[in-house]
Amino acid sequence: MTIGLKDYQDTAIGQLVKSVSELLAKDASNKVCVFQSPTGSGKTVMVAKFIEEIIKELPETDLCFLWVSIGKGDLHKQSKKSLERIFDGFPNVNLLEEEFFGSRNYIEQNEVVVVNWEKLYSKYASGENKGEWKNKVMREGEGVNFIEVLETTREKRKIILIIDESHYASDAQRTSELRQIISADVTLEMSATPKIQPSAQDIAKGNAKFIYVDPKDVIEEGMIKKELIINENLEKLVDDEKTSQDIIIEAAYNKRLELKEAYTNAGSNINPLCLIQLPNAEAGVAKKEVIEAFLADKGITETNGKLAVWLSEEKSDGLDEISDFESEVEFLLFKQAIDTGWDCPRAHILIKLRDIQSYTFEVQTVGRILRMPEQMHYEDENLNTGFIFTNLQKITVQKEDYNPNIIKHLKSLRKSIYKPLLLPSYYKSRVDFGDITFSFGKTLEEVFCNAFGIEINPTMVNTAENGEKIKAKGLTTDITTYKESLLTDKKITGKEFDEITGVLNDSDDRTALAKLADNDLQDMFSSVVKENLSGFAPKRSVPTVRGAIYQWFKKYLGINYQMENGIIHIQYLFLHDKNLSTFSRLLSEATGQYKPIKKAEVKSKIEETIYDWDIKKEEFFNQHTDEKLDYKLCIYEPCYLGKNRSTPEKEFEKYLETKADKIEWWFKNGVSKKDFFGIKYEENDLPQTFYPDYIIQLTSGKTFIGDTKAGSTATEAKSRAEALQVYIKDQNAKGKNLVGGIIIKDDTKKWRVNQQVSYNYDKNDLTKWDYFDNIV
Repeated sequence: MTIGLKDYQDTAIGQLVKSVSELLAKDASNKVCVFQSPTGSGKTVMVAKFIEEIIKELPETDLCFLWVSIGKGDLHKQSKKSLERIFDGFPNVNLLEEEFFGSRNYIEQNEVVVVNWEKLYSKYASGENKGEWKNKVMREGEGVNFIEVLETTREKRKIILIIDESHYASDAQRTSELRQIISADVTLEMSATPKIQPSAQDIAKGNAKFIYVDPKDVIEEGMIKKELIINENLEKLVDDEKTSQDIIIEAAYNKRLELKEAYTNAGSNINPLCLIQLPNAEAGVAKKEVIEAFLADKGITETNGKLAVWLSEEKSDGLDEISDFESEVEFLLFKQAIDTGWDCPRAHILIKLRDIQSYTFEVQTVGRILRMPEQMHYEDENLNTGFIFTNLQKITVQKEDYNPNIIKHLKSLRKSIYKPLLLPSYYKSRVDFGDITFSFGKTLEEVFCNAFGIEINPTMVNTAENGEKIKAKGLTTDITTYKESLLTDKKITGKEFDEITGVLNDSDDRTALAKLADNDLQDMFSSVVKENLSGFAPKRSVPTVRGAIYQWFKKYLGINYQMENGIIHIQYLFLHDKNLSTFSRLLSEATGQYKPIKKAEVKSKIEETIYDWDIKKEEFFNQHTDEKLDYKLCIYEPCYLGKNRSTPEKEFEKYLETKADKIEWWFKNGVSKKDFFGIKYEENDLPQTFYPDYIIQLTSGKTFIGDTKAGSTATEAKSRAEALQVYIKDQNAKGKNLVGGIIIKDDTKKWRVNQQVSYNYDKNDLTKWDYFDNIV
């Protein structure tokens, strides 16, 4: 199956192959690679592609894979289906319970065996069978049990143990025993929140590796939602006749209809799914009846297919199709069965009903509504947000170190003194990440071909003739093993030691040539690419540029990077002593020529919107990333502000609180969302959005718009400062009453504002900077 990988996925797969290959080569025990990647980032896809790639990367190494799936029920079967879909025939995937009942003696080369962790490690806790394995594939019997299968397999090949959602099993008592039984050559633990991190000592020794995917990369690629909101707009539904349970169910019902309409307006046929988590035990039975009655009144029942049930004691038909975008199921009732590993990207709303035994939102349950169904963000921010409705009186949110601000559960209301501003606000969708994109291939092709006199896109490519043209330029096309020069037998006397500085190598030193390891070759090749990007963002650009180079060598020299050792051969040629300086120069030239092409590409994709902006009636915050402050003039009550605010911002807010006679309220603006106020400006001939820090309503009737700066940030603010003055002038001409500008604190601790049409900052000359006190 061909899967279009995101840049961060491609990078992570490469890191996994490199890390596990190095661990396999290491003579040590208990070797582990921890792979931390956010919920919704596509961990299964990345690790499946890792399996494919390491088989190609190590053709001489006899490998097999044991995929341990965490979670109750039949989630391991879903894992098997996902792997089969990705592999598309190779490697072979089998379930332990179907294949190993005495008929199999070992795991085949490259085979992937999927195991249910709970079923595998379970033992009898009491009775005459106490301490014995419950699963018959683990017990001694007439046939070969799985423990014996593993022993036979280890004699034939290396075992890579892959633990999916490893945090669920990391501290279970049976884990240690199972790991000893499996005795894998390398263990790969994959989780969004791994409980066990490899020690610095083990990493230094080379016995452990740690690979991390940044949630920001996942969000920017549109893979997961930007945030989750708890109990949005509940007060509109409150009356004396409704219970809290009635209110949250109705709110979720209304939100689902709203989201369905939003998807339709966005040109998508997705039918958003609402998950309803029931409490365990008897309380869950009663709540299930209430919910089913409410939904039936709305025409939603199991009979017509709009309601599904997934409980241990009751399962609806057709659950296999519930992930389909156009599935008729609108609501799914569950308890704990889908808290881990379940994949349904159209799930958008979660209802969590009161459970007297728990006040905590489990990270993995919430994670079920994190995924973006079409792996992109939409213009309507509702579709980029997950919604949670709950009647828990006390809500505890577990801190997620990998993305602590994802769940917003602290509600703040806009004060009643607020009067609509209706400020025209600018918003543009983000289409550029400063990276080289797929279109670069054409530019590289033109630069490389022109440099060697090779015809571009001929009817028939003559690779032999092209090779001769390259040789005519003083380069080589001989594929020889790349070797590096190693200093050998260099002696340093004790007397010289303390005086040594600079380069140790002398021209007459002895050297030895040694083959460069494949993983070092990849690193060196990527490093050369990185050095010649002409300012483009390396993280996203390097994989794209590497791919363009591979394509050129395949097309014009006939070296197929998709064949065994194809990539290694290309890297050898690129890095060869006779070739490196030329190819590096040409690559730098190509990335330089690509800049105007990329700029035009970005301009063509930009979607701009101007809309009337007002401060939202309510806002939601997070206890781990926001702090509650006793500020009386903040427009929101209570006042929550981000903990990572700059020092000038914190000082300015304290100052504003001393001006109750001049200020009615102030608002701390945010960034990058339509919820916040933005002004258009241009930089490098491209439109940008400026989000001023503060909107301040003055008692004089004026509205102040300002942005705090200090030091170099004040110097670099020219384009934004001048755009703000143009905005103020234009809006005042249309009847608004605005003032504002860039705000700084001078050496005398006074706050100053620049309201000049032509902006200039010189800390030694602030004569054109007005005192804030005089403005208000």
